Amino acid sequence: MPTRLSTFIRFPCALCLALWAAAPGASAQTPAGLGIQTYAGLTITGAVGTVYSVEYVADLAQTNTPGAWRCLEFLQLPASPYLWADKSAPATGKRFYRAVGLAAPTNLVFIPPGTFRMGSATNDPDHYSYEEPQMAVTISRGFWMGKYLVTQADYLAVTGSNPSHFTTNHGYSEGLSMPVESVSWVDAAAYCQQLTQQERAAGRIPANCLYRLPTEAEWEYACRAWTSTQFNYGDDPAFTNVSNYAWTFDNCLGTPHPVGQKLPNLWGLYDTQGNVWEWCQDWYGTYPGGIMLDPQGPDAGWGRMIRGGSWLCLPQNCRPAQRGFFSPDYSYYDIGFRTVLAPGQP
Repeated sequence: MPTRLSTFIRFPCALCLALWAAAPGASAQTPAGLGIQTYAGLTITGAVGTVYSVEYVADLAQTNTPGAWRCLEFLQLPASPYLWADKSAPATGKRFYRAVGLAAPTNLVFIPPGTFRMGSATNDPDHYSYEEPQMAVTISRGFWMGKYLVTQADYLAVTGSNPSHFTTNHGYSEGLSMPVESVSWVDAAAYCQQLTQQERAAGRIPANCLYRLPTEAEWEYACRAWTSTQFNYGDDPAFTNVSNYAWTFDNCLGTPHPVGQKLPNLWGLYDTQGNVWEWCQDWYGTYPGGIMLDPQGPDAGWGRMIRGGSWLCLPQNCRPAQRGFFSPDYSYYDIGFRTVLAPGQP
């Protein structure tokens, strides 16, 4: 995956402090009681839009040691040159940085950071009380997300088994391209762990990056793809266009279908509405409302979240705001998942 090393190390970030001091109206002296925090960072030069893995080591002697570099975030370069600052740690002089350009991992789409309205508005005729109140949610770091639902072929390759009930599509030999289903949250989490181990061992992902289930907020943010409408393709109160984007009870002919056959959302994700429900990382909880930063859901609970609706659902239950939850060991014919690739603990 790594393609090249960008402009190298800068710490502590003296330029950050210089820019503060040169700001219009800035005092020539530090006001009493004002603490100035500088941050470490580096300048990245490259093709705008390229996704970089921004990484660090704590000891320059480790720079050539396999697995020593730790990923802090995936950054889609907004300008070149670009001054990146490490906000996770002060400028102590104990971190050395690099930015490595990444080729897009197979069948993953980069989801940039941003802010969106999570949940449904009270004027949505199909909304439920547990989709309220709407919240302003910021996803502060970009991540990679599966372009498709995890297929039966994917699951078989990683785990050596296929628990799916529907292994053919109306008798045609398309079963392995259909989403894996009849998997519990426990099964989905174990798949992510096994995939992480395989990809780390092959050197295809940084040492501390991992595959996992998306948080509920990440899932809805990625499904909506900058939209705030009833469906991620627009408002459709009569459900006249749902069949172009989703497999639902109205058009599925009684089974899930191979992934990627309907139109994608604006970020290139397929089947985020319909086909099979998708397990998320969070425990179920009511929305607190207000403004949230990278919400993770409750610390504990009874049920894990599912999102997106399925082939067994009516169109109104395949909206981006629709929520559901089940016990982590529950499985059924219409529940599957997709994965997220993101940094773990730095």
